[in-house]
Amino acid sequence: MEVDITKREIVKAVLNGQKPPYVPWSFSFTLEAREKLVQHFGTNGLEPILQNHLLGLGNEIGFFEDIGNERVLDIFGVVWDRTVDKDIGNIEAPRLAEPTLAGYEFPDPLADQFFANIPEQIEKYEDRFRIFRVGFSLYERAWTLRGMQNLMMDFYDHPAFVKELLRAIADYNIAHVNKALTYDIDAVYFGDDWGQQHGLQMGPALWRKFIYPELKRMYRAVRDARKYVFIHSCGDVDELFDDLIDIGLNCFNPFQPEVMDVDALIHHYRGRLTFHGGLSTQRTLPYGSPDDVRRETRRLISLGRDGGYILSPAHAVEGDVPLENMLAFIDEALNQPYF
Repeated sequence: MEVDITKREIVKAVLNGQKPPYVPWSFSFTLEAREKLVQHFGTNGLEPILQNHLLGLGNEIGFFEDIGNERVLDIFGVVWDRTVDKDIGNIEAPRLAEPTLAGYEFPDPLADQFFANIPEQIEKYEDRFRIFRVGFSLYERAWTLRGMQNLMMDFYDHPAFVKELLRAIADYNIAHVNKALTYDIDAVYFGDDWGQQHGLQMGPALWRKFIYPELKRMYRAVRDARKYVFIHSCGDVDELFDDLIDIGLNCFNPFQPEVMDVDALIHHYRGRLTFHGGLSTQRTLPYGSPDDVRRETRRLISLGRDGGYILSPAHAVEGDVPLENMLAFIDEALNQPYF
């Protein structure tokens, strides 16, 4: 596919509510799924093949240190067990055993390791839309430090501590983002899963009381710099879209068709919110045929022809997806017709 406009410009057009010449895409894969593509194409360099439109910069989880026995240490001092989940892992024990920050020191948000390769990556993929990633950006960072069950109880038993913890995490993120904004980037991506298959993990009242105020601060730092705000939040969270748009959200991922009405939401929010995702990773990709995947990909491309949409599986493609199904959606994206 050749067109006299860069990928970066196409993504900006979509985010600004304009009709693109084709639907842009950006795909990601877990280690197991990626290895299938590497074996098929005979190269570790998949980017020239995939031709993604988004360039992810920084480190969205927080540089891991291998400490042996399939365990890794993140920059916040949390140990992750990767014996089952090879991509991220499961927390071995809460770093904050008690509801207090006394004695705990946050890592340096300005550490060079987060930013060192940004100029090189931008030069290598100069035509792509540049996104600085901050994963586990608020609620998730809180429960990775405190433990999920503990944090849920803290919402009720220690609300002052929860507010202090979330404020400290947001302060860290804002300093982190402000450093990233000194580079020629286009957007900041905040990863923070709030949803489950039905509704929010903490419910809307607690989300608005604790999460919303700090999101507002973080998003403002990005929007004041005239950059775009992207978020990733798994699950059934569409009840929050209007609140998120009000505080500056531009693009939402993963847009899961299992828990959201993809068609209705694209039409309802086009011009106000862009969606990135939409191709089922729970049903179509693992269990459908290659023809099923092609049909669903073409349908999503048709939905996105008027803008407001970036094509992608609803999440990083898992290892249970057959190679033929991965090749099917990749082929449909790369060979879609101009509108």
